[in-house]
Amino acid sequence: MSEVTIIYCRPCGYEKRAKDAAAALHQQLAIESDLVPGTGGIFQVKLGDQIVASRSKGHFPATDEIVAAVTAARH
Repeated sequence: MSEVTIIYCRPCGYEKRAKDAAAALHQQLAIESDLVPGTGGIFQVKLGDQIVASRSKGHFPATDEIVAAVTAARH
């Protein structure tokens, strides 16, 4: 199991965003991410059991925000 889990809504079409975030985490922090399909509009990035970034009404975290959130949560 990876340190980072990205849960995304497959029916909403968030898979590309999840893959892009996972690629950025791998490239910039050398972290592997588990991609977990979900439903209901979910998009969450978890470090262990802690949610470090998520979609909220009117805001979708960009890959740089996700990398920064994971970096901050690891320290």
